[in-house]
Amino acid sequence: MQEFLEILKILIPAAAVFAATFFIVRSFLNNENKKRDYELRRSQMSLTTPIRLQAYERIIIFLERIEPTNLVLRVNKTGLNSAQLHNDLLKTIKGEYEHNISQQIYISAGAWHLVKTAKEETLKLINISVTKIPDNSKGADLAQIILQIASGVEKTRTQIATEFLNREVAQHFY
Repeated sequence: MQEFLEILKILIPAAAVFAATFFIVRSFLNNENKKRDYELRRSQMSLTTPIRLQAYERIIIFLERIEPTNLVLRVNKTGLNSAQLHNDLLKTIKGEYEHNISQQIYISAGAWHLVKTAKEETLKLINISVTKIPDNSKGADLAQIILQIASGVEKTRTQIATEFLNREVAQHFY
């Protein structure tokens, strides 16, 4: 029995030293892993942040360009009939969208959904407007109807999407 107690006198302090060393080393290794992960994320962020900000900029430009008022003022040319203006407006929106479609990789899914909705609502507004005028109308008549409908809405989908993107950028990057 005496021998057993002598062995316990040696084993208990050794076990305590082992346990303390184990927990200290484990804590040290966990901290080192966290530091390494943090540095990796930080280096990745330094590479992706400019690209993501540029994507938000491009999407904001897209939304401004398809804003009904801006779009009509930019695309409408003297001498166009309503069918030609209608076609040019639709073509412009679709071209702008296709040019910026890859930006969805860099923005949130919610933001991209709002961008797509804004595009679809603008197309719908133009298509509804063309039904409100006779087939042989001037482009200026179609432009006037589009501007009237757009001005009757408190906020267009493009404005809603732009505000959302601005908030998202402010939240993530500033």
